[in-house]
Amino acid sequence: MMVARPQMDHEMSIITNDLLEMTRLVEEAIRLAIKSLTEKDSDLARNIINNDEEIDDLEDAIKDKCLKFLATQQPLAGDLRYMISIMQMVRDLERIGDHCEDIAKYTLRFENEAYMKELIDIPRMAEMAAKMVKNAIDAFVNRDLRLARKVWKADEEVDELFRNIYDELMGMVDQDSSRTNQSVMFLFIAAHLERIADYATNICEETVFTMEGNYEME
Repeated sequence: MMVARPQMDHEMSIITNDLLEMTRLVEEAIRLAIKSLTEKDSDLARNIINNDEEIDDLEDAIKDKCLKFLATQQPLAGDLRYMISIMQMVRDLERIGDHCEDIAKYTLRFENEAYMKELIDIPRMAEMAAKMVKNAIDAFVNRDLRLARKVWKADEEVDELFRNIYDELMGMVDQDSSRTNQSVMFLFIAAHLERIADYATNICEETVFTMEGNYEME
């Protein structure tokens, strides 16, 4: 029995709204994780760690809805790719949440230490990554290939900033070996942010797949 198009659209809309809510939570987690770090806010860090379960639960709920949709609606072509892509995206969003949790754990490790330098590039990198995630999902929902490719290209800027952070931190270690421990932890934090940006590019690739049936970004 063929399902009426309005019913399919309604169910797809519910799933899309859940995706947008999960994106909001993840984007907030990125910004709050860095806020906890820059302000050395241990309570905020603990809240981020505890709230990661909410992101995990939403991933499971969205995947369940997608699987039910695939089983009951038997979508074809673009609708099928749309649902498959959402299941990939929520996996990536959940992993971004895990990276935010890890950054918050570093805040707790810094709890009784004075920072060896003011944090400038790491918060900047976090803002860039959070914007990439939001724009990547917006591109998918709005079927905006131009925005998807713009976000995909923005990853190069994040990679360049990561290299600059690496060079600065290694230079500080060369000058003073007592800075090694903090330098390594800051480098790991920057690596988490770089990986978050990578997940945003994965989402952009899913947008291209949904609309064109391939993963060609160029």
